[in-house]
Amino acid sequence: MSQTSPLSEQLDRLAEFEPATGPFISLYLNTQPNDRGRDNFSVFLKRELHGRAATYALDTPARDSLERDIQRIEAYLATELKPSANGVAIFACAAADDFFEALQLEAPIDEHRLYISDRPHLYPLARLDSRYPRCAAVLCDTNRARIFVLALARIEREHQVEGTKTHRHSMGGWSQARYQRHIENYHQQHIKDVVDTLERIVRGDEIPHVVLFGDAVAIPMLRAEMSKELQDRVIDAASLPTGSNEPVVLERTLRALQKHQAQSEREKAEEVIGAWRAGGLGVAGIEEVQKALEVGQVDELLIAGAGIGNGREPLKAGVADELVAKARQTAATVTILEDASLLAPVGGVAALLRYRVPGLNGRSEARRSISPEPTPQ
Repeated sequence: MSQTSPLSEQLDRLAEFEPATGPFISLYLNTQPNDRGRDNFSVFLKRELHGRAATYALDTPARDSLERDIQRIEAYLATELKPSANGVAIFACAAADDFFEALQLEAPIDEHRLYISDRPHLYPLARLDSRYPRCAAVLCDTNRARIFVLALARIEREHQVEGTKTHRHSMGGWSQARYQRHIENYHQQHIKDVVDTLERIVRGDEIPHVVLFGDAVAIPMLRAEMSKELQDRVIDAASLPTGSNEPVVLERTLRALQKHQAQSEREKAEEVIGAWRAGGLGVAGIEEVQKALEVGQVDELLIAGAGIGNGREPLKAGVADELVAKARQTAATVTILEDASLLAPVGGVAALLRYRVPGLNGRSEARRSISPEPTPQ
């Protein structure tokens, strides 16, 4: 059974939300403690959440809905927020059948943000989903392997693969050579078992990226045993003992992922701008991207991330939300480029297309895309 990250599932649910008759709250909080070990969001809640609610007239359905939502949000944060959470996203609308969803994250949310409109504000959630994709980290030597599955900047689970322990013996002559081949066969079988296990995990969880950690013997053996498709998912390889603790594995894997994504963003921006210039499978600018989304052409939506130096999205909140929601509804990938300058020449938004529509945006073509391998039955 294939799995997606909890963030992707919530994005899909929220993208289908119809405009509410009352105010809809989207609240993003950085819940990391300050240098005194205390939360740093209470003042923000009092100033922003209560302050904006006060702009609605008393004894109206909208104000009553907001007051109920505020009470529920404050109760949730007081009683259910886990110490391990670095961020929380809360969506609430009492006027819409008491709608309330909260997602606690170990991935940090950069800053507090509050949006009140008629529907969920999805851009910050989509940005987190884009920044922290699923990833597998493999720690391996010729006797033991540990495979970690990561999502949203945390380790979800660990798989262990144990080989047959071997020891050196002095046997001399032909017996020594035969014993050495015996040991090598054990090591090769262990590596094969590791790769088979990794293949199943990557296919079953639809994991796009793999990081290898091992020694000068194990890593070449792993690569040699992998299929081409699995090799193509390897984004880095480095030395790390198989006994390393989880925080070290997490930190090293996230570092490799960040480096890979920075390079991938540059390549994606070059690809989409090049395709747009050539009249190929690319469109740019808000209006053209909206048209392509409406008819289901978009294979991957690209939106610029935080503006340089100001921490704000370059598009108006409503526009960004509309683009993200439509992309999720049409099964298009949403990628937020953290380096906003990459899409600056085209207004901060572009898209790679599955095909072109004659009369709408030129000649008809089909874009090649790689789908996940089917899950074995």
